[in-house]
Amino acid sequence: MPSDFYLDTASVYRCSALDDLTWLQHGFGTKRSPGWLDGRNVTMVRQIHSDIVVIANGNAGVAGEGDALIASRPDQFVAVKTADCLSILMADRQRRIVAAVHAGWRGTVADIAGKAVRRMQAEYGCRPQDLLVAIGPGIGPCCFEVGAEVASRFQAWLPERTDLDRRTRIDMVEVNRRCLGLAGLEQRQIVSADLCTRCGVEWFESYRRDGAAAGRMVSGIGIREH
Repeated sequence: MPSDFYLDTASVYRCSALDDLTWLQHGFGTKRSPGWLDGRNVTMVRQIHSDIVVIANGNAGVAGEGDALIASRPDQFVAVKTADCLSILMADRQRRIVAAVHAGWRGTVADIAGKAVRRMQAEYGCRPQDLLVAIGPGIGPCCFEVGAEVASRFQAWLPERTDLDRRTRIDMVEVNRRCLGLAGLEQRQIVSADLCTRCGVEWFESYRRDGAAAGRMVSGIGIREH
């Protein structure tokens, strides 16, 4: 695991680069920390594996359907649930805007991460060079094996691959890095846990591993009260 990520005493993964931004709070939950955001003002969405980005209005609860949330108000968390899909947390270091993204394979090929960045630009004037992005644990290329029907959907993002017409493996982190790069970020602005949820039986929920018995992990980011 890169040194950017560490496991805290509450069994929540943190990113050191986000820790350096003292005005925000964040975490990538594990199967041992299902309630780590209990008691907080948390906004989520009804996740539908889409490219829909929602602006959080400050109220706790479910803010409609979508797969990414942006927040600008103090004392508000935006969060997503995952069990193999990637959770991606974003922060604008200058304007103090945050976002949480749920990136399954459908959302990834639809550029949900890049569209979250562009919505931050459109709504709040965020500049890509001011963003910091942390990609949490998710299914790794060691375990994300898909058939030709799914693999072929990644051709636009992985044009160098010649094996996407058959059963093969996909690196979801790499594809999302490319999405973010096309949205204007440099790779040094993106850090990733590179932890496979399917392999990590002790710490992570995994739909690929456990099927319907899999729980969900909550990852979130929020702005501290002034």
